[in-house]
Amino acid sequence: MAGVRGPLMSFDASGKLADSIVFSKWKGRNYVRQLVTPHNPKSASQTGMRAMFGFLATLWASIAAGDQSSWDDLAETGNFSPFNAYMKANQADWRDFLSPTEATPAAIAGTPAALGTEAATLSGRNIILSGTNAAGTGNWGVAIFRGLTTAFTLDWSNCIAIVPLADTGVLQYTDGPLVPDQYFYNFKNFTDDGVFGADETEVNATVV
Repeated sequence: MAGVRGPLMSFDASGKLADSIVFSKWKGRNYVRQLVTPHNPKSASQTGMRAMFGFLATLWASIAAGDQSSWDDLAETGNFSPFNAYMKANQADWRDFLSPTEATPAAIAGTPAALGTEAATLSGRNIILSGTNAAGTGNWGVAIFRGLTTAFTLDWSNCIAIVPLADTGVLQYTDGPLVPDQYFYNFKNFTDDGVFGADETEVNATVV
């Protein structure tokens, strides 16, 4: 950041010039800096990892104290917090397309409830995804996957969102805005102790 006097032969200046530099003022002093465009990559794999990261971070506070403390040993081994241990281990499992867990070691014993009445409804350039969750044991969330061909293979790299989902409840998620194309979606429910359910019923919608 460089200070300037009489920027652009004027008393004051603000805004960008030629998508290259930015004039502004801080504490009454004019300055100029390079224009930097924030880098926010959104490749399929990055979206998939971010989806799980966001889900895990959001749900940590609601996990029972006993389950949170189950991460203490792993945290001590790595010299970081139980929260970081929980995030690190679950993100690593997700790369192997394994379900996340609230506690460690995971029981891997629950039975995810199926998602019913799945639908994809067009709304402008958005697609609204919905479904109804039947009663089940330990349902923790639902992973939403998107492809451009029917019967696509579900994988963490084509996951677009992971939504918290109680044993009973309604799923509603808006995907978009999207470029014109036909989009296919599928879902996987999972328990809080490491069990993925079967692939659900594929739905699709076309953005025009």
